[in-house]
Amino acid sequence: MRVTTHHISQMKRRSERIVMVTAYDALSAGAAERTGIPMVLVGDSLGQVVLGYDSTVPVSMEDMVSHTAAVARCAPSPLIVADLPFLSYQASEELALTNAARLLQEGGAQAVKLEGGVSVAPTVKRLTDSGIAVMGHVGFTPQSVNQLGGYRVQGRTENAAAQILEDALALQEAGAFAIVLELMPTEVAATVTERLTVPTIGIGAGPRCDGQVQVFHDLLGLLPDFRPKHAGRYGDLAEVIDAALVSYADDVRGNKFPTTAESFSAGTRGSGSSSSEKD
Repeated sequence: MRVTTHHISQMKRRSERIVMVTAYDALSAGAAERTGIPMVLVGDSLGQVVLGYDSTVPVSMEDMVSHTAAVARCAPSPLIVADLPFLSYQASEELALTNAARLLQEGGAQAVKLEGGVSVAPTVKRLTDSGIAVMGHVGFTPQSVNQLGGYRVQGRTENAAAQILEDALALQEAGAFAIVLELMPTEVAATVTERLTVPTIGIGAGPRCDGQVQVFHDLLGLLPDFRPKHAGRYGDLAEVIDAALVSYADDVRGNKFPTTAESFSAGTRGSGSSSSEKD
């Protein structure tokens, strides 16, 4: 049975910590499914970790629909939230409604996420009034990285902290079922979490949010040259992958792979056997 927004809301009421991770394809979605992660974000961070851009800004609706559909096919249990990409919702409420509907109808998501606070609250209300579940996102908003002058912690001053709280309350009032708090002081995130009745999901916002979200590639160490300060690293898989590829290349160059047709087909090189049969 798929996790719903109601389940996520109940987790906050029970003071149960909420786990969320990003996924972008069959591999990451399958991993989230197998390990029982309750909520998956198909983030526009795919622009950086999958598509090779230097920010989320170039990510298109076509990118988001395609990657969301891949995740939905391979993760039938978690609540799947898909990002509305840059300029897919800001121009008008009608555009936002059209694009959000695509992520649900074509992508198979159960909810969408958009960035901003007071300024996008009317759009959030229009979406939720139309039956679309919406997750908000305040604090540092990656789609505004050029306007914000880089990846900077938000809410350091009293006025800036007050604005974050105002933004979060406006999103809650508009019907958002949860709100991501990104790159802000722990105390600011704690205050917002205490004031809201909907769950908060932190990323670089300290331990006092209702849950946490991490980028799949960051927590597994898949991109060794890119390590955000707030990222928790639970593996160094880039080293494992690189070592495996070096060993494979060495075996091919040394004429050790494959050994003989008989041993190859018998599964002595297990992963290679299936690909050989497919080829």
